[in-house]
Parts: sequence; C-alpha cells; structure tokens
Amino acid sequence: MNYYHRIQNSIEFIELNLDQNIDIVDIASKAYFSAFHFQRIFQAISGFSVQSYIRKRRMTEAAILLKRTDKTILEISITFQYGSQEAFTRAFESSFGITPYKYRKSQEISINLIHKINFMDYEKKIQGDLEIDKPEIINCNKIYIAGYEYKTNLIDEQYFSEIPRFYDDFGKNEYYMRISERIAPAFSHGISCNYQDDGQFSFIVGEAVRCPSNGLEDGFVNLEIPEGKYAVFNVCGSVEIAQNTWRYIYKTWMPNSNYERREGPDFEVTDVCSSIYPDMMKMKIYIPVK
Repeated sequence: MNYYHRIQNSIEFIELNLDQNIDIVDIASKAYFSAFHFQRIFQAISGFSVQSYIRKRRMTEAAILLKRTDKTILEISITFQYGSQEAFTRAFESSFGITPYKYRKSQEISINLIHKINFMDYEKKIQGDLEIDKPEIINCNKIYIAGYEYKTNLIDEQYFSEIPRFYDDFGKNEYYMRISERIAPAFSHGISCNYQDDGQFSFIVGEAVRCPSNGLEDGFVNLEIPEGKYAVFNVCGSVEIAQNTWRYIYKTWMPNSNYERREGPDFEVTDVCSSIYPDMMKMKIYIPVK
C-alpha cells in the first residue's frame, strides 16, 4: 500500500470522527506513520496542516447543518467539539467571514466549503514531477555532534522561516567557538530531532566532534547521528531552493520511491566556505531510509 492510500485511510478515519475529539496519534496510526512524520508528509503533499484540514471540514459540515437542519447554533457548536457557542461563532466567522446566525438567515451569501479530500488525486498530479536529481543512497557512519538547541514547529511550515534565523544567531554569537574537539570546522550541521506529536521539534545547529563533549554551556547539547542508510540530496542554490528541496523530498520523492523513512533525525550539512547566504548555498540533505 503506497503513501497516498495510507494517508487516505487516515482521511476516512477523520471523516468518521469529525464530531469526536480526535487524537493525532490515532489519525497517524491509520496510515502507519508516527504522528510527527504523518503531519510532515500530509502538509508537504496537500499544502496545509492536518489541524487546518480538520478545522475546515468541521466548519463545512457545521455550515451544512445550519442550512439543512433546525439544530440550534449551540447544538452544532457542541457537535463539533466547541466548548461554547461564542467559541464556535468566532471560529466560523474566522473561516468564512460571516457569523453562523447571519449565514443561516442569508439566502444569497455563498461561502467556500471544504469537502472531503482525496489523496488519490494528489498521486495523479505528483507522479512524474521529478525535477530534482535523484539522491545518492549511502551507508553513513555514526557522527557525534555538539551544537546549540533551538525549538520550532512544522505546523504551517513555521520552521522554514525560523531555521535561517537559527543559523544567523549561531554565527553572530560565535557559538561554534564554544565547541571543542571539532573535526570539520568548515561544515555546519543542522539536525532536526526530538519530534513531538504536536509538531514541535528541536533544530540543532552545530558541528561534528571527535566525541561527546563534557561540561557544555547552557543551551548546548550533545547529539549522536546513528549509523545507517541515508538518501543524500545535493543542493546548490538559494535558501529558497534548499527549502523547496525539503518540500520535494516529502511531497514527491518519498511517496514515489521504494524507500521508507526510518526512525532517527534527518539533517543538512552546509559547506560554509563555499556558501553565500541567502543566494548561493552548498549543502547536502540526509534522510534516514530503509
């Protein structure tokens, strides 16, 4: 069963439970993904987050009930997991630009309803969209990293705007000078790890070291990148190209490859001496696969 069919199983589960309090772990389990990576793949393919989809679908079904039934606004609010009519009204107006009461009374106003998504449609659109060179599949030895830990979130691609600032902060504060036993000072590592079910994760900016460092300052951490098989993508271009490569990996390459993402951090290695931010970045992106 491919990625699109697996995610569609989760969609069916969501649709059957729009009137329930749905846990992201339960949703992801229907597609046989961890919660974090389900959200990452869902957003990469569809362009919006799982939470956004659920919210829009609930609002759409609520709008249909407003027009087709005599249920009160309070009853509809409770049906779709809102604690009060006021909270539901704010959410409805935020989604459609009109209050539930005005929408029910109006005979002329139309709104943009979001109906059940079909991931099979994405499969047809994405197949063959392979504009980036195929990755090299390598076996990588264990790497010890010492670096500074930042926190970000994949929801609505928040991390894409924050990660460049993390690198800038790391450089301006000369955090690299506080790392001992560096073995490749010309190469900066950016590692995504400590994935949380709600989409939060850590991004470590650091360098490879001979062994875990003792007595690290506050904010610094040791990290071990495990040995194993990795798909390695080369990036040579702007920050935007680098970010689009990340999107391509999870939107196009992974669903259409013969590989599964295995557990562990993915990371990027930037050739600092050959890169000029933000227009010319030279880096490699490593994805753990099996």
